[in-house]
Amino acid sequence: MAEPADMILPLLREIQGEIASFRKEAADRFAALESGQRNIRSALAADTVLGRMLIGEYEERIGSLERKVDELERGK
Repeated sequence: MAEPADMILPLLREIQGEIASFRKEAADRFAALESGQRNIRSALAADTVLGRMLIGEYEERIGSLERKVDELERGK
């Protein structure tokens, strides 16, 4: 039977390898989460810009209609 002192170093090396593997896996998963978050932020920013453009277009149309109604009310 091996002495406990002879088993410690191999056990520590095995644990060290497992920790390195876990760190790599965690880093990969974290990178994937960050990438997804960036995609969501980009989509939200694009949606906000699109929404503002649409609102601006509708405001222009409503303004045009309001001017026409004002002209009709004045009898022009």
